[in-house]
Parts: sequence; C-alpha cells; structure tokens
Amino acid sequence: MTVADLRNLETFVWVAHLGGFRAAADKLNTTQPAVSQRIAQLENELGVKLFEREPRGISLTPKGRELLGYAERMVQLRADMMQAAGEKKAMRGVVRLGVAETIVHTWLARLIERMHAVYPALTLEIEVDITPVLRERLLAHQLDIGFVLGPISEPRMKNVALSSYPLAWVASPDLDLGADPVPLTTLARWPIITYPRNTRPYSTVREMMTHADFPPLRMYGNASLSTIVRMTLDGIGISAIPPVVIGRELAEKRLRVVQAEQSLPDLNFHACYPMKPDSYLAEAVTAIARELAEAESKRRARPRR
Repeated sequence: MTVADLRNLETFVWVAHLGGFRAAADKLNTTQPAVSQRIAQLENELGVKLFEREPRGISLTPKGRELLGYAERMVQLRADMMQAAGEKKAMRGVVRLGVAETIVHTWLARLIERMHAVYPALTLEIEVDITPVLRERLLAHQLDIGFVLGPISEPRMKNVALSSYPLAWVASPDLDLGADPVPLTTLARWPIITYPRNTRPYSTVREMMTHADFPPLRMYGNASLSTIVRMTLDGIGISAIPPVVIGRELAEKRLRVVQAEQSLPDLNFHACYPMKPDSYLAEAVTAIARELAEAESKRRARPRR
C-alpha cells in the first residue's frame, strides 16, 4: 500500500467522522478540493460510491458504512506501528485542547512545558472556556481533547479522572458576615458570584439557596475567574470558587474562605476525548496531564510546616 493509498483512507475516515469535506480539510491541514480529489481517487480505485452528496451535506452510502470499519482499522494500525517504531520526539501533529479556566490557574503551564520537552514536534492549540462550551466542541469534533468538569457520558468518549478541587464560599474580610459557621440565609443577603448560568456550580448554588425563607437570590454568573476574583475583592458579593485559584489573595488576607453551615461539592475534572483514528495523540497528552495533576494533588495534601 502506497503513502497515497493511506492518505486517501485517512481522508475517507475523517470525512465520515466529521461529516463534511471542509471539516476534514481543516483537520488534515489541506484544501477542500484536495479532500474531494482523494475521495474521488479512492472511490475510483474501489469501484464503489462512498458518499451521497446532498444539498444539506453528505452521508455515507450503505457500501461506505460497510467499508468504514476496515478503513478505520487500517489507519489505526498504521498509527500504532508508527508509535511503536518511532521515538517520542518523532511524534508529530496538532492537538486541539480545550481547557477549563481552573486548570489554567493550576498546572496547565507545567503541562505545556513538559509536552514541549517530551514531544517537541507535537503542537498544542489551546482554547479556554467553560465546560458546557468545550463539551459541545468535543462532540462536534472541533476539539481533540478537553480538560473539563466530567465525566462526559457519550458513546466512544474516553474519560480519565484528573483533579478534584474543593469549591468554597469566598468573601472579602471587610464584609460583616458574623461568626462562623455562617447560615446560608446570611450569605444570600449578598449577591453570589460564580461560574455562568449553564454550569454545574451555578445550578448547585441556585438549588441550595432558592427557598421560601431565603432573601431573593441575586446571582452574577461570569465565565472569567479573574473577573469573579476581582468582584469579590471589591466586596460586590460572595463568590463560589475553588480556593486553589486564589492562593495569593488568601495568603495576603485580602480574601477569606467562609465557613458556612452547608459546604459546596468538589469540582471533579476529567480528560475527555472522543475515540478517533488519532486518539493516541490525546492519550499522550492525557498521560502527562494525569501525572502532573496527581503530583499537584499530593503537594496540596502535604501538611504545611
């Protein structure tokens, strides 16, 4: 089998997975006409039609669905062979990584540094956003891997546990909240500042604090942790965020963790990636991410002297 044959098979697999020639061209770093030409060559060589061209897009023909499994196995075998034969420094490609901002504030910089040292020919394209947005981009195959609040329960989605961070009530010391433990009814007198409306922390806080005997709840959702911290420092309200992202502010006593009558659940982050022909790249990133996350967890658990 020639290099061109393998390239055409890989193109067939990606067009089928991504549902279009343009998306496959973006993934393979080529042009849409080049993708069309490769599919035409493969169809001519096999003597079958692989895709139906329709006004709203493309779909696999019955024969295309039958042959896709064979093509996937051949592309995967080539990837496995290259990974077994080559050194880590020879592994190349682009990994589109989506990251929740909490990870940015903890060990992401060390991941980038380690990846560059171990896989210098592998490029990380990093997108920072909230988990619901990253989840949709993963399912649309617009990202190769996401470090998100998980797991993501979808077919062919791999989930690997990474980090767990406590979520806490945080406030400026200037706010008069009374003695600990602080009742939730007292916290509810202030605006609650946390992640955006469609996130798990937001819905958890709303469920905890929406009761008939509570003051009317005011919630300020924000996708930027830096903005949430700034608003909390300014005394605008009480935030629900992980203390791990405000170590300096806590050490300088510009913010404090409020001991409330009811605590918040932990944030559990996973590496999530769809099983695809190039999943070995996501596996390589995940292996290093898990090592760094575990090391950071041990550092946090170590008693301070």
